[in-house]
Amino acid sequence: MRTLHALTMLLSMLVAPLLFGEEKEIDPRIETFFQPPSEFANDFGGLRSPLKFEDGTEVATADEWPQRRDEIRKAWFELMGPWPELIEKPEVEYLDKEARDNFTEYHLRIEIAPKRKADDVYLLVPEGKGPFPAVLVVFYDAKSGTGQNDRPMCDFAYQLAKRGFVTLSVGGVQKYYPNEKECQLQPLSYLAYQAANCCNLLANLDYVDGNKIGVMGHSYGGKWAMFASCLYDKFACGVWSDGGVVFDEKRANVNYWEPWYLGFEPGQAQRKEGMVTEQNPRTGAYKKMIEAGRNLQELQALMAPRPFLVSGGGEDRPHRWNVLNHAVAVNKLLGFENRVAMTNRQDHRPTPESNEQAYLFFEQFLKPPAP
Repeated sequence: MRTLHALTMLLSMLVAPLLFGEEKEIDPRIETFFQPPSEFANDFGGLRSPLKFEDGTEVATADEWPQRRDEIRKAWFELMGPWPELIEKPEVEYLDKEARDNFTEYHLRIEIAPKRKADDVYLLVPEGKGPFPAVLVVFYDAKSGTGQNDRPMCDFAYQLAKRGFVTLSVGGVQKYYPNEKECQLQPLSYLAYQAANCCNLLANLDYVDGNKIGVMGHSYGGKWAMFASCLYDKFACGVWSDGGVVFDEKRANVNYWEPWYLGFEPGQAQRKEGMVTEQNPRTGAYKKMIEAGRNLQELQALMAPRPFLVSGGGEDRPHRWNVLNHAVAVNKLLGFENRVAMTNRQDHRPTPESNEQAYLFFEQFLKPPAP
């Protein structure tokens, strides 16, 4: 018997054409984003297909996918720890406001988890009545997203607000729940949980279209955005900027093994920062995932049929299609195309071109067709 979550997912598949713009033609400027280079088109990287149940049987039809999807979610939450109950209507306190360009910026204090509030939060609201699409922007600090810090290429919230999106820029939130000493879930999952509550906050605003909320982040924020969008179905789409789409212990910045991501050991001394070695081994949920042969293709499969874009740089190079092809296969089984995209730049830092590509992606899937 399918769980309630599996039934919800089946319903979302039925209404996906309405929510994700199936009737809207793909903008020619982003058509190539969905096409892997020919040398990687049929490469699956030797990773286990998410279209196989835990017992090894294959998912043969779209009707079977919700059951398999629920199996993946259950396994990952068992490894990372269960989320606290989601906050359907987070408390919001307006601290200050400022008129900027063609939008108003509000400094907020918000309820981000049970008995936890954050004030490194800015809400940017375009002129007009709406309802507007919205994007949650996550990073180390919120002012980078608003264009008021020394990271000019990370001003995603500012640039999207100018394009008619409500944006919520969030940074500096807590990593340990309920605290570091008694931590009950892996920090990266806790960040995703807090993002889910931020999504609910946006959906509660009467000038936001609650079915058109995306999430975006770069590097640390890219990991955060990926886990948030994959684990919380109310995000309609996601853009993940060079956070690392596969576990890769040869790349120092693809560091999911660190205690502040997936390597936390409750009640114990934490591993030293740095690469995995015999002297500094894997720990926490990450260790269990590697031992069980799990990798991020399972997590990414949870997005289907919701679209996502990997804005790849130094870590997510074109050959990472060998991971993304698994999500492509899931979408194909469900009857969807143009749901998995990747762009590439040379270096880790975002560029004007890579940012423009991300904004066009959001306009494709969150804005209605032009009249």
